[in-house]
This record gives sequence, structure tokens and C-alpha cells, in this order.
Amino acid sequence: MMVPTAPGSARLPWIAMGMALLLVIASMLYPVLTGEDVRVHAPPLHADWGPSIDAGILIPLITGVVLLAGWRLVVERLSWGWFLVASYVVAWAWPFSLAISHGRDGFARLYERPGEYLYDAVRVQDVGQMMNEFVDRIPYAHPDNWHVHVAGHPPGALLTFIGFDRLGLDDPYKVGVVVMSIGATAVLGALVAVRVLAGEVWARRAAPWLALAPVAIWMSHGDAIFMAAGAWGIALLAVAGTRASPVARAAYGTGAGLMLGLCVYLSYGLVLLGLLALAVLWLTRRWSVLPWALGGALVVAAAFTVAGFAWWEAYPVLVERYSAGISRERPYHYWVWANLAAWTFSVGLVTWAGLPAALAAVRRREPVAVLVVTGLATILLATLSGMSKAEVERIWMPFTLWILLAGALLPQRWRVPALASQLVIGLAIEILYVIPVDALAKSPM
Repeated sequence: MMVPTAPGSARLPWIAMGMALLLVIASMLYPVLTGEDVRVHAPPLHADWGPSIDAGILIPLITGVVLLAGWRLVVERLSWGWFLVASYVVAWAWPFSLAISHGRDGFARLYERPGEYLYDAVRVQDVGQMMNEFVDRIPYAHPDNWHVHVAGHPPGALLTFIGFDRLGLDDPYKVGVVVMSIGATAVLGALVAVRVLAGEVWARRAAPWLALAPVAIWMSHGDAIFMAAGAWGIALLAVAGTRASPVARAAYGTGAGLMLGLCVYLSYGLVLLGLLALAVLWLTRRWSVLPWALGGALVVAAAFTVAGFAWWEAYPVLVERYSAGISRERPYHYWVWANLAAWTFSVGLVTWAGLPAALAAVRRREPVAVLVVTGLATILLATLSGMSKAEVERIWMPFTLWILLAGALLPQRWRVPALASQLVIGLAIEILYVIPVDALAKSPM
């Protein structure tokens, strides 16, 4: 893939970044100038404004410098296998350094909240009963309704944290680290997919953009697990579509279907990963993989249905709870565009800079560009649906992963300063904002 060099194209990245910056500024000023309550404390982020600098910030500061320098001096020179290992280490070390800058509380405070999955997970005694009564407990009117995150997702998310609890992982700090560690594998899944679709050169070029993005701030949230599951599902599908052996295509295709089918039972919104799956099949031209993938997904759906949870029955109930709760209070006319401003905090301005090149290259069926543009389409559909209003800096993580590939389309001379800007944004968010911990345990969504 060649980065476009048409007349005027050198200005397009700067124009895109300028538009993104204006969008962010507008999202901050709108509530102030209009006096409208958009129902977050620090628009457009679901966070509290709380600047704080202490000695702990030296941890991510030093880590960021070491990782950026080490990437050029060490990681790039490794063989593919060791390159993957090193990429995972970087993808793990950066979010860990940001969170641990506040000590154990950087992880623990998240899972000490009643609204998080862990709170309900440790209270589930009978999994079979939980599955059978799951839908009934979604409505806010139910006397024992699920807390906010459990109610807002299919039971696959809750089952994940029940699994942690049964394995003895009930300490909020340890759970946060485990979630982050699983989430960091999403980088490897994306790299595998890029390598088989576009070649190893592009996978190596894309790696630092995935590992060092500001989205690392939210890597200990449950959405990081969803991101990893989606990444590996897409990776398996890409491998299936590039295998010559029919047996291999069937095996990898079924595995992809199982993983992507599971995604739909982790988060309702991950049905949009179907667009990325179709994009992969379009790139590989192996539509014969589709029946195997659908078969795998149907196995997952059948298992959950037999266990007592019907996705198609639960979703309308979830929509009713969401519409009756915080969604009603968050104005659509603001969030339909402010969502993109909030999302910008997780991808950085330089990701926007790579979008013009992606839009230009997608017409040539360039794999990286297709993944970027398809990922962008998923978040646009999500914001237009009205089912995403705020908190998209973490909610859209499974789609964000693929849009981050846009950084790889920038000219090579951009890489060091642009990656440094990503680290600076991550540090700035960590210093200036505080993720709220005072959410009501039984508040509607």
C-alpha cells in the first residue's frame, strides 16, 4: 500500500486534525454556552475534572519514553515471533504504568463500584438460575434489578466475571490487572489479521499505533475484554480467508464464528463487528468461509438460548431500560456528534490525520485502509443509533482498535512526533481527569 501523494494531500492530515480539535472544543463549549445539562461532569468525557500531579506520574512518564525509544532500538529489529511478544509487552506496560501511577487504587477503584460486573458476579450463587432470570431482572422496575453494567450487556459479560470469581479472582486490584492483561492481547489479534491481509511490513508499521494509543487509559475496563474477543475473531476469519486448504478454512472459519458469536453475547453493540467480518471476507474473496463462520456463531447462540437467555428477547427490554434512564436525559442532538469528540480522546488527533489517506486508499481495496474505513463506519452507525450517548471512549474500544491503524498510513517522518503526541495525550488524561466512582448502584442506564 502506498500513501497518497496527490497534490494537496500533504495538507489533508492537518485539516483532519484541525477538524477534530474544533469538534472537541465545540463539545466542551456547547454545555457552557447553552446551559444545557448533557449529563456528564466533564463534557464530552464521562469523567470528573480533577487535575492532580504527584510523584506517581513519573512512572508513565519514564515508561513512555523508554517504550518509544526501545521500539526503534529493539522491537523493530526482532523476528516476527519475538516482535509479537515485544508488542504485547508494550501494549501491557503502557496502560499498566498509567493506572499504577495512582497505586493499587488505579485498578481497584474501578471494580469497587457497585455498578461494575464484579459486584453482581460475586453475588451469583446459581449460574443456571441467573441465566433463566436474566432478562426479567433487566428492567429498572424489578425489585432486584441488575446493576448498570450487567443490565446493559448480555450475560456473557457477567459470566466472564463470575469465572474470575470462581477462580479466586475477587480482589478488585487483581481483577483490574487481569482484565487489562487480556485486553492487551487485542493488539496481537489485530497484528495477525493485518499480516495475513496486508503483509508483515504493514503489521510492523501498525504495531506502535495500536500499542501506544491513549485508549490505554480505559484498558482495565470490561470493554477491553470485548475488544480482545473481537480482535481474535477477526484475526481467525482473516486466517481462514487466506488458507488454501478447505479443511483449514473450515476450522479457522468455525473458530472465527465461535469467537464473533461470543462477542454478541458480551455486548449487544458488537453485532456491528459483522461489518468488519464482511470486509475481511471481501478482501480475501473467500466467501466459502462464511457458512462455517455462521455455523460457529449459531452454536454460541444455541448454547445461550438453551441455557435460558434469548438475545432477541433481551435486547428490546434493554432498549426500554436505557430509554427510560440516562439515555432520556442525555440529548441526542448533542451526543450524536459529541460522541466523536469523546472518542477522539481515546484515539488522539493523529488518528484523524490518517483518515484522509485511508479514504483515498480504500477505493484501491488496500487492506489496512478497508479495515480503518469499516471501523469508522461502525462507530458512525453506533452514534446515529442513539444507543451510544457518552462513555464511548471505552464502549467503542472493539471498533477503535481497527481505526487506530490509520496512523500507519501517515508518512514515516510523522511517526516519532505523532507517537509522542499519543503518549502525551494519555498522560494528560491521566493527570487532568478522574473516572467517577460515585455512580449509583441501582441507577437506570
